[in-house]
Amino acid sequence: MNELDETSESGKTGDALRAAHLYYMQDLTMDAIAHELHTSRSSVSRLLSHARASGLVDIQIRSPRDMPGRIEEAVLERHGVRAHIVPVPENASDVDRLERVALSAARILGQFFDSNMSLGIAWGSTMGALSRHLIPKQTHNSQIVQLNGAGNMRTTGILYASEILRRFGDAYGAHVQQFPVPAFFDDPATKQAMWRERSTERVLQMQENMDVALFGIGSPFAEVPSHVYAGGYLEPEDFQSLSRDGAVGDVATVFYRADGSTDGIALNERGTGPSFDLLRATPRRVCVVAGLSKLPSLRGAIRAELITDLIIDESTARALLE
Repeated sequence: MNELDETSESGKTGDALRAAHLYYMQDLTMDAIAHELHTSRSSVSRLLSHARASGLVDIQIRSPRDMPGRIEEAVLERHGVRAHIVPVPENASDVDRLERVALSAARILGQFFDSNMSLGIAWGSTMGALSRHLIPKQTHNSQIVQLNGAGNMRTTGILYASEILRRFGDAYGAHVQQFPVPAFFDDPATKQAMWRERSTERVLQMQENMDVALFGIGSPFAEVPSHVYAGGYLEPEDFQSLSRDGAVGDVATVFYRADGSTDGIALNERGTGPSFDLLRATPRRVCVVAGLSKLPSLRGAIRAELITDLIIDESTARALLE
């Protein structure tokens, strides 16, 4: 960006900030703001849109009397999880449902992450969608850490996972720590040896010190395929093994059963995701879910006590309570 571009961008930000203050803090109409700023009503509308998109304005909705509010209360009472309900039309496709939930989650996340904090992220289809909608929030002395490896037989996975993490790092001005290991080792002994390496131990230590963990839920049932199931990470014999072991889903490529248990699931011996004990020790654990097909996996994750905050579409939240 050259000096002229920087000046232009700075001026736009200043105008957007002024317009936002007049509109949200002083209750002026857009016509009145246009008159005061000597511009058009359409220009004011664009400035307000820029203020929201760039994070100058943070809009929060609190309405305890509406239906989403009652569902949130019921989820908290029944499952001990703080739910954030995203209204989505019943007839929306799972692709559109995911985008709308991801958009809302991107705006909610800024409430959970700030300076001097560490955020762990599990890559996947949901995190990819969320990362495209992040609202910039400048922090300092903060870091983003990758929770599970991304390599497989077809690709290193570095481009896919690093692009997701880069978006988070750019949005929050945070240092990004990648985890350059496969999603699954061929041999459990290789994983054990790798976990003793000092370079790997450093990343594992960062994971242990997370303030916030952010993840979606992998599901073999989802209409929008979870990346671990559709991205070449699992061989036919792996699917057979997961079926024999009764797995219903995964969080950060750690598989679990409907009751939330992980013991005895053979693929976990080769996986690089964090143990559920480590996740449960993280103060805030934010799960983003969209679509009824994720419901069996979501129930298992709740029974595993992995979730403190759940960002979810209204239809799936209702079904969770049935």
